[in-house]
Amino acid sequence: MKTRFCWSGCILLTFILLLPFCSQAQRGGINWAKDGYQYYRTERGGSAIFEYDTRDSAKKTPVVTKEMLTPPGKPALQVASFAFSDDGNKVMIFTNTKRVWRYNTRGDYWVYDLAAKTLKQLGVGKPESSLMFAKFSPDGSKAAYVSEHNLYVEDLATGQISPLTTDGAYRIINGTFDWAYEEEFDCRDGFRWSPDSKLIAYWQIDARKIKNYLMLNTTDSIYPFTIPVEYPVAGEDPSSCKVGVVDVGSAKTRWMDVPGDIVQHYIPRMEWTTNSNEIILEQLNRAQNESKIFICNVSTGAARQVRDEKSDTWIDGKARWNGGNPVGWDWLKDGKSFIWITEKDGWRHIYRITDEGRETLITRGDYDVTGLNCVDETNGFVYFSASPDNATQEYLYRVKLNGSSKKPERLTPMDLPGTHMYTMSPNGKIAMHTFSNSYTPYQTEVVSLPDNKHISGAHLAVNKNAKNKPEFFKIKTADGIEMDGWMVKPTHFDSTKKYPVVFSVYAEPAGLTVADRYGVGRNGLYIGNMADDGYIYMAIEGRGAPAPKGAAWRHAIYKNIGLINIRDQAMGCREILKWPFVDSSRIAVHGWSGGGSTTLNLLFQYPELYKTGIAVAAVGWQLSYDNIYQERYMGVPVDSASRVPFIKGSPVTYAKNLRGNLLYMHGTGDDNVHYRNAELLINELIKYNRQFQLMSYPNRSHGIFEGEGTTLFLRTLFTNYLKAHCPPGPR
Repeated sequence: MKTRFCWSGCILLTFILLLPFCSQAQRGGINWAKDGYQYYRTERGGSAIFEYDTRDSAKKTPVVTKEMLTPPGKPALQVASFAFSDDGNKVMIFTNTKRVWRYNTRGDYWVYDLAAKTLKQLGVGKPESSLMFAKFSPDGSKAAYVSEHNLYVEDLATGQISPLTTDGAYRIINGTFDWAYEEEFDCRDGFRWSPDSKLIAYWQIDARKIKNYLMLNTTDSIYPFTIPVEYPVAGEDPSSCKVGVVDVGSAKTRWMDVPGDIVQHYIPRMEWTTNSNEIILEQLNRAQNESKIFICNVSTGAARQVRDEKSDTWIDGKARWNGGNPVGWDWLKDGKSFIWITEKDGWRHIYRITDEGRETLITRGDYDVTGLNCVDETNGFVYFSASPDNATQEYLYRVKLNGSSKKPERLTPMDLPGTHMYTMSPNGKIAMHTFSNSYTPYQTEVVSLPDNKHISGAHLAVNKNAKNKPEFFKIKTADGIEMDGWMVKPTHFDSTKKYPVVFSVYAEPAGLTVADRYGVGRNGLYIGNMADDGYIYMAIEGRGAPAPKGAAWRHAIYKNIGLINIRDQAMGCREILKWPFVDSSRIAVHGWSGGGSTTLNLLFQYPELYKTGIAVAAVGWQLSYDNIYQERYMGVPVDSASRVPFIKGSPVTYAKNLRGNLLYMHGTGDDNVHYRNAELLINELIKYNRQFQLMSYPNRSHGIFEGEGTTLFLRTLFTNYLKAHCPPGPR
């Protein structure tokens, strides 16, 4: 349903990950040096690592050269990512990577010892590109990694490899996760070193009872073959999950005695506390509307509950994790309290929680925190991202850590309206500041904080020469719902003429389409320039989208996916049709993944409004999508009554109402939104003789990018279909 491709404007955007907590230097998109003034980076696809000084943009010092990363008789290693040991004496190189579902998380790891000047490969004897999530022990003497669902530790001095688990198999998964956990909780790295380097805490997922979805490959061999994916659909039990702590010396695991059924609960987050005898974890119930936090004694396995939160809808755990990465836990230096983000008072706010469960509200007011940037304990401040006055934008704020601030202090300059991202250094005094808006490309500078004073890099400024800038607007529907929107008018717009409108949609909880950042207003699927050709291109954002407008706005979609979000879009369209320059006979809509579902529902539920639709990789039948996502927002379908909302919100239910033009595209190798959704839709359209155009892409995944010529073909088909059925230009 979701897609990591940002198809708002159908353009792939790259974002710098924010550092959730400035004391953990290598989280996020930058490898900071410990002093917080230098950082490390490799050139794209390069074989060397350089140190940069934030105070001098011209200073670039090689730390690891290409020669250092060249094994005897082999080409230099291509660095995909890297990490330094805590003492800075070793660097771990991730290379020769392979894709696992969405991302390249499997590959080879090498360690370069800066003192000994040696380069050694980890996991010698293991299959090529089979290692995952290798990381140094805190004392720098060992490395641990996962290979083929088992956890290993390797002595860096001797090269001795010791298995820590031996029961890993096709469906018994140690130290990493199954498809559903990866997709819906962003859980991939499934083990953690203890602070004293003697223990490793890890997840074990048992997916043996999960049924296979069999994808059929009919092109890559003489005889067709199936590709199984363990995939629990809505209503099916998830994999069981438990957390163990293994002793590195003895390889003995003690399982944590967390209360509750290990099948009917999820554990999406786990980390060590500040000592080596405790781990802390979050447990969600199957419906994801109750969150419990436990602290577990690793010597005994006993679990002590320190927090319990319930919701009438769902607990939005993913919103706490900047960049969607649930690694780390934001402990304060006293080791007795941590930072937590929750929507329990109706807004997404930051709290300080003690290990006994006492809570202190840190951010106060009717606004949402959109990201936690840094906790500066030395000076007593919390830095965070928010936009209290404009839900399409984002700025940096700070409040006092003790919760005494009555209102947040804005640090971002007032003269740069748009979206601002800050990646803060370990000392909290320096940040990489990236700015863009809908008509200004991304620019990055280094600033000091809290004064936001320029140090080096680009001198940020809005693009004063931009043409065809997206226009942001608000529109109120007949239901009294005020929606944000943007539109790009034709290049030679004439207000006395009428123009076709093409809507870009998503309209589900996993993504936004209306945000004031670069790329909005551009359609990467269209060959040419929509404005030059005479289209009005636009998007409007209704309830259920993850906009910073309060929990009530976001959670209004609970048990209403395919209904309330579709109505908001349609009612917004009705208001737009009142504009004198809009041609009501030429209204088109397109979307991918969840946006594809929205496109279908709009065409089917409101055929009097939408004349042409292009839907890609859509969930046609909600009961065929995975349980973690669908049950979070729609409830657990345990009987016929609880299945009703799923059916009412599914495009297949309304396919018989199609009156306009539909182009439907789907990859037969889609492991996310399975091709079954396409065939259910096709059957229903055939049943009622609703003519449409279908394009299937053999063995392509959810992104439909594999194979020579695929992207150009898809874009050409999209463009030609739109022009044929929703002709551009004024009338």
